[in-house]
Amino acid sequence: MNLPLVLCLLAAAYLIGSIPTALWVGRRFFGIDIREHGSGNSGATNTFRVLGKKPGSAVMAFDVFKGWAATSLASVMVSQGAIRPDQLLYFQLACGVLAVLGHIFPIYAGFRGGKGVATLLGMMLAIAPGTVGICLLIFLLVLFISRYVSLSSMTAGVAFALLQLLPPFRPDNSLLLVFGFVLAGLLIYTHRANIGRLRAGTESRVPLFGRK
Repeated sequence: MNLPLVLCLLAAAYLIGSIPTALWVGRRFFGIDIREHGSGNSGATNTFRVLGKKPGSAVMAFDVFKGWAATSLASVMVSQGAIRPDQLLYFQLACGVLAVLGHIFPIYAGFRGGKGVATLLGMMLAIAPGTVGICLLIFLLVLFISRYVSLSSMTAGVAFALLQLLPPFRPDNSLLLVFGFVLAGLLIYTHRANIGRLRAGTESRVPLFGRK
């Protein structure tokens, strides 16, 4: 193992995840700190709520790209001979988790970020694109019907875990299966406040068909 290269790329994964897309978009184009409005999170969901669908879509797309790009650094480790091919999944998960942590605790923004759902989506898209593709369709369907990003995210996360139990989507490495259920549990845990608002009928809907 080329430890110096591995450590540099792991650090790069965190720094990529730390790019505070919502914060920079809010400041550059709207002159506001997105963390001082709406839910206070610096993520795509709050951008949808506060700034509208176009900025929200742009932030979501880039946050997904962050997760995908950071996770793909593991393939660079393999191509450069820094790790063995059979170690790829382990370092994909490591790079992806670091990117998500970077989004939640961004070094460029005082460690105040978002919940990391879009970055997590990009991470899993790099690891299991087929399964994630179906989960993305589920996410969009629930979002179209309900306009709740939180509900859509939790539903897609649970769907990812359950889909992996089916033979067509069962991963070769059982670690990914375990990670899928841990991921679903974490999504539900981090959205516990949203669940309370959903039950109370006070959760904000995103403006899919508004003018913004």
